[in-house]
Amino acid sequence: MAPYVLPDLDYDYGQLEPVIIGDINELHHSKHHAAYVKGTNDTLEKIAAARDAGDFSSIVGLETTLAFNLAGHTLHNQWWRNLSPDGGDKPTGELAAAIDEHFGSFDGLRAQLNAVSGTIQGSGWGVLAWDPIGSRLITQQLKDHHSNLSIATTPLLVFDTWEHAYYLQYKNVKTDYIDRLWNIVNWADVTARFDEARAGVNGLRPPAPQG
Repeated sequence: MAPYVLPDLDYDYGQLEPVIIGDINELHHSKHHAAYVKGTNDTLEKIAAARDAGDFSSIVGLETTLAFNLAGHTLHNQWWRNLSPDGGDKPTGELAAAIDEHFGSFDGLRAQLNAVSGTIQGSGWGVLAWDPIGSRLITQQLKDHHSNLSIATTPLLVFDTWEHAYYLQYKNVKTDYIDRLWNIVNWADVTARFDEARAGVNGLRPPAPQG
């Protein structure tokens, strides 16, 4: 069995409509995300072959390729769970209190994350993250799939702003796409990641099922 596999979704491709049409989700999951999974597994095989041959002349390029594909796979695992047909509204409890503390209000977070996501130069992700060093919520811009801030931060909510995530439906009006994503945010998933991140658990993995 390959080390990494494409996850099944918790909903059908069309269930996030009208925010994201089914055709986009089908392409996004079955083609783009699947390509990151294949790229990760293929690169691991090439690294193993280089190790067996005792020839690491290509290791720099292989490590860069592995980082790109594995980060893409990891972020997409979170992307699908951060969204829900039953999502939207606002968070409650301690996450809501933390948002008020660090962003002034939920509207403050929404405006900031919209700006963060909408101004990425080229392809990337807008992220709400937990920073364990400052014990606070922050926003981040990820270029392509690579973090340009502390590696210790844990993404809680990710907005995919690669063109394949929205262009078929929203064309070049990325800001409309970003603004409408709030209608399908799965705050139960975000809250679970928030709780785990504060407890020191690596929130990059999907959180344990809530029962």
